[in-house]
Amino acid sequence: MTAHPSPAAPATGGSAAHPSFDRLRPRRSCLAVPGSNPRFLEKAQGLPADQVFLDLEDACAPLAKPEARHTIVKFLNEGDWTGKTRVVRVNDWTTEWTYRDVVTVVEGAGQNLDCVMLPKVQDARQIVALDLLLTQIEKTMGFEVGRIGIEAQIENAQGLNNVNEIAQASPRVETIIFGPADFMASINMKSLVVGEQPPGYPADAYHYILMKILMAARANNLQAIDGPYLQIRNVEGYREVARRAAALGFDGKWVLHPGQVEASNEIFSPSQEDYDHAELILDAYEYHTSEAGGRRGSAMLGDEMIDEASRKMALVIAGKGRAAGMRRTGTFEIPEA
Repeated sequence: MTAHPSPAAPATGGSAAHPSFDRLRPRRSCLAVPGSNPRFLEKAQGLPADQVFLDLEDACAPLAKPEARHTIVKFLNEGDWTGKTRVVRVNDWTTEWTYRDVVTVVEGAGQNLDCVMLPKVQDARQIVALDLLLTQIEKTMGFEVGRIGIEAQIENAQGLNNVNEIAQASPRVETIIFGPADFMASINMKSLVVGEQPPGYPADAYHYILMKILMAARANNLQAIDGPYLQIRNVEGYREVARRAAALGFDGKWVLHPGQVEASNEIFSPSQEDYDHAELILDAYEYHTSEAGGRRGSAMLGDEMIDEASRKMALVIAGKGRAAGMRRTGTFEIPEA
C-alpha cells in the first residue's frame, strides 16, 4: 500500500461536504468472486487475498443478477471477511441493472461493505451519480455518510482520456483500475489473450495505458490496480504481467483463481531486504535530523548518503511492507561519536 495522504474533497460529488476517510487499504491481491456462486463465495473467505470483490457484472448471467444481489447481501452480513477489503462490483450505468444493484446491496449490507466498484467508467459524471446515490442510501438507512468508497474501472478509450477527471470526481474514489479485456476490444487491439502483448508490436503495448492510469491515481492520492490475467493456470504468465505493473508502481492486481493469490501478494510486496533497508533509512534520518543526531539534513548510512528524498522513497517501501504485515529483521544502531 502506497503511503499517500488522503485525498482532499473536490467541489463536486454527493459526499463532498462530509469528513474525509482513510481510503488507503492493502490491495496487493484483489480476488474476483461471482456473486451468484455460493460455493465460491464461501471459499473466498478463507483465501489470503487482501481484497475480495463480489461480482454482479460479467461473472453473473443476466437472469442470475437479481438473485445474486440477495446472495451477496447474505454473504456480506453472515460471512467472515476478517482482514479483507469487501467490495461489490455493480453493473455499469449503461445497463438497466445498476441502480437496483446499488440500492439492494447497500441498503441490505452497507455496514459490512467497504467499496462499490463501478465498471466501464467513461466520465466523471458517472462517478458523481454513484456518489449521490450512495449518499441518499446512507442518509435513508442511518449509515455513516461518505464511508463507502468507490473503485473506478477504466475499460475503454474514452475512460482513459477522462481518467484524471474521473479520479477527481468524488472524495469517495479510492482506486483506478485497468480493465484490459474490454479495453483491448475497444481499441481493436490485435490479440485474443488478455494481458499479453499483441503480435507484431515490438514494445510494451500497455505502457501508455498503465502510466496514464498511474499518473491520474498518484496525482489524486489514489491507488492504481492492474486488471485480470485470464490464463488462470499459467501462473508464470501471471507473474510476468504482474511484475510489469509492480515495477511501474501499481499497488496490486486482480486475481481470478486461488493459484494467483500468493503470486500477487509476493510481487506487490517489497522484498525483506528492501523493507529492512527502508526502515533503517527512516530511523537513521530521524536520528540524524534530531538534536541528538546533530540536526543534519543529510548523513551517511553505511556507504549510502541519505536525505529528505531518501526518506520519501523509504516511506513508500516501508508503507507497503507494513501493510503486508512484514516484520523487520534488524534495528538501527546509533553510530558511535
